[in-house]
Amino acid sequence: MNIVKLITDPAILIIVITFISLAYYTYVQYTNVNKNLIWFKSFLAKYKKSDLSFRFGEFDAAISKVKYVVSSWLEFKNTLVFSESIALKNQDGNSAYQNVSKSVTNIQTTVDPIYFFNEESLVTSKYNSKLIASAATLLTGMGPLFTFLNIAIAFTKVDFSTQDQTLASVSTLMSGMQIAAMCSVLAVSFSLIYILCEKLSFNILCKKPLNEVQELLYSLFDNISSEKFLIELLKETKVQNSNLTGLMKTLPEQFRVALENSISKAITPYLENLLFGLNNVNDSVKQINIIQHNNNDGNNDNDLVDKLF
Repeated sequence: MNIVKLITDPAILIIVITFISLAYYTYVQYTNVNKNLIWFKSFLAKYKKSDLSFRFGEFDAAISKVKYVVSSWLEFKNTLVFSESIALKNQDGNSAYQNVSKSVTNIQTTVDPIYFFNEESLVTSKYNSKLIASAATLLTGMGPLFTFLNIAIAFTKVDFSTQDQTLASVSTLMSGMQIAAMCSVLAVSFSLIYILCEKLSFNILCKKPLNEVQELLYSLFDNISSEKFLIELLKETKVQNSNLTGLMKTLPEQFRVALENSISKAITPYLENLLFGLNNVNDSVKQINIIQHNNNDGNNDNDLVDKLF
């Protein structure tokens, strides 16, 4: 059979074009995912666990502008626990910061980062994953479809009216059978080739950088279970309650000492001045009494002399 005629057959052309289109679409999507994952990996590599708590505002602002990871980041951010302090509402409705744990100062998460940054959120959700998953099945299904279609068309051309027509019909039928068989062979071959190339491309372009991104996330955020976080919070609360109880017990004595010190410092100078003034007044009164006593003694002597004369 003529190879040119075989290659230019519409059924075979459809199978070839479908295979090339699916392969090109898969490669483009995997390449796009690879570029975004490489950027995300280089972005995470700029930060360290020790200084992330101080640069968290910068980290949050930068990652929130990237559409590729913003949805996963916003969900993941709700699980973060800043170990230095947490914001609580007091009785007045204002925000009050309370220490969670004195032993750990890094940013922690109560949920595993892989729950948010996984293959589904960072890879398969970024393209039509169902189309790529069904591409091999589509190619395989096209083989029997065009095989039976060519067989049916070949049988419609059979004519046994004359000997010449019979020979021509058999020749056409055999040609159609060859094309039908070639459709199945090409479809199954392209399906196997697509599966092999797709798996290799996915592991190289997507899976490997995804694992590196997850490792960087694990290195930046300590994973703490919700139960452990509550235990740490309860422990710190008990410590603060104990400190508060001790403070309330010593508060009256401290208040008495502080009051005595403040009163003594404030009133003592005035009392000293008052005592000094009272002493001066007392001395003045004594001098006046002495003078009056002396005057009275002199008056008594004069009276005695008058009485004698």
